Amino acid sequence: RDAENEPMTSDYERIAAAIDYLVDHAAAGPSLAEVAAHAKLSPFHFQRLFARWVGLTPKRLLQVITVERAKAMLADGPLSLLDASDRLGLSSSSRLYDHFVKLEAVTPGEFKRAGAGLTIRHGYADSPFGTAFVATTERGICALSFAGDEAQDPMAELAEAWPAARLVADERAAESTAARVFSRQSDSSAPLSVLVRGTNFQVAVWRALLEIPPGRLASYGDIARAIDKPKAVRAVGAAVGANPCAFVIPCHRVIRGNGQIGGYRWGLTRKYAINAWEAAATDGMLSE
Repeated sequence: RDAENEPMTSDYERIAAAIDYLVDHAAAGPSLAEVAAHAKLSPFHFQRLFARWVGLTPKRLLQVITVERAKAMLADGPLSLLDASDRLGLSSSSRLYDHFVKLEAVTPGEFKRAGAGLTIRHGYADSPFGTAFVATTERGICALSFAGDEAQDPMAELAEAWPAARLVADERAAESTAARVFSRQSDSSAPLSVLVRGTNFQVAVWRALLEIPPGRLASYGDIARAIDKPKAVRAVGAAVGANPCAFVIPCHRVIRGNGQIGGYRWGLTRKYAINAWEAAATDGMLSE
């Protein structure tokens, strides 16, 4: 079967395997043929698949995900990137894959009611980064996660977060929402709405994450300073890890202060993949 016609999740699995190989063998600088062989594809088909998926060559992707590049991005002044006024100066090309996200936190009374009177529609959908679990309410997305060994059961997490809500399976709604979330066309006139249930501290951290432009990175310390809690770096890390809406609230853009990528509840390979995908798009780095 031609790899060009494989479903999206199969494409992601092939790209993920290639990224793992590139990261593990970065020092040796593997050739296109070597990476293609690891992905079990011919160099020709692998190059086409890779370019179509992320828009650059394996060699360029390796440059994107190196620690040195991450350090350079942090040195560019990540604090200013968290300033909303600076975001207004971004070029349209830099915002190509950006989405304007309207985040709404439940009120204290709603928090106590734990979703009573709320209907949540949920289901699975394809995404560029594997199968996604999506849950929505009339007020916006309340959960988005990726399938994987490192993730907990998404239905169990949803029920734990909203124990009193009415849960309704709705694959069509999940697919429709996922199509908007992962669209390569940004439409700021129709922002994505997100409804979150968290502590005041968690919500403050999640709002700060939304201020990191796509293709850029910030450290946990940067986020702590951005919310005026410079000593709360560890607590910030916990809040980042508790993010209920993967990709939409971009916790994948947060790394350690030393340039190391750090952890990701949906797997480090996926974090590499998402950041490389965004960096390639916003930096205009097409195939070499």
